[in-house]
Amino acid sequence: MKIQINTDHNIAGHEALVAEVTGVVADALERLQDRITRVEVHLDDENGPKGGKNDKRCMLEARLAGRQPIAVTHHADTIMQAVQGAATNLVRVIETKLAQAEHSDAPRP
Repeated sequence: MKIQINTDHNIAGHEALVAEVTGVVADALERLQDRITRVEVHLDDENGPKGGKNDKRCMLEARLAGRQPIAVTHHADTIMQAVQGAATNLVRVIETKLAQAEHSDAPRP
C-alpha cells in the first residue's frame, strides 16, 4: 500500500509531518492493507494565516484493487486531528463497502 501526501500552500509538508501522517494512516488501515493499493492524503488549511475553528481539512482517497476509489473528508482544529478523524472514517467506509460487496456476492438460495 502506497501512501502519498499532498499539502496546500498554507501547510509546510516537512519530513516530520509526512512521517507522522503516513504513520497514522498506515496504522489505521493496517488490517485492510492487502486490499488497498494506494491512499492519497490531501491536507488543507482552509483559512490560511487567519486561523479559525475546524479549518484544517484532511481528505483521504483509497484505491482498492478492482473497485472504485473511496474518499472521505474530516475537518478539525489541527492537522493531526483531521488526519485521525479521516482515517477512522475511511476504515469504517471501506469495511462497510467490502461487507456489502461480500453480501451481494454470496450465493442466493
